[in-house]
Amino acid sequence: MAELTIGQKAPDFKLVGTDLEPISLSDYKGKNLILHFFPLAFTSVCTEQLCTANGEESDYASLNAEVVGVSVDSPFVLDKFAKENDLNFPLGSDFNREVSAAYSVLFDGDFAGMTGFSMRSAFVIDAEGIVQYAETTDGKTLPSFENIKKTLERI
Repeated sequence: MAELTIGQKAPDFKLVGTDLEPISLSDYKGKNLILHFFPLAFTSVCTEQLCTANGEESDYASLNAEVVGVSVDSPFVLDKFAKENDLNFPLGSDFNREVSAAYSVLFDGDFAGMTGFSMRSAFVIDAEGIVQYAETTDGKTLPSFENIKKTLERI
């Protein structure tokens, strides 16, 4: 699938939450949504990414925005990860890799013999379901939290 660009309608999605309940784009209609894709729970940069997003929660709330973290980890792994890091936003399992593929962030290369995980990425989707920000990093670099905030302030 082609890379998502600003101005496109965000692909609908259905993730499995840590409570085994579905999480979908329609759950956030009327709100701005920040999707944080991350490769694997319990790794250092992924932990930093999600904990940084957690620390921005009050700023996001004042901008009518919520966060959802997305990885291919199982919902059980994500539940333990969320609890150990006191995360205040939902994490969704893309175990079947459909959402990562729809957002063009499914890693199909080879990293230490592993493939098929989400690339480190961030998307801001506005209250109407339109992509307003899209960033995929090299995996070692965090998404720009400053640019995410600027995008939210602009919309």
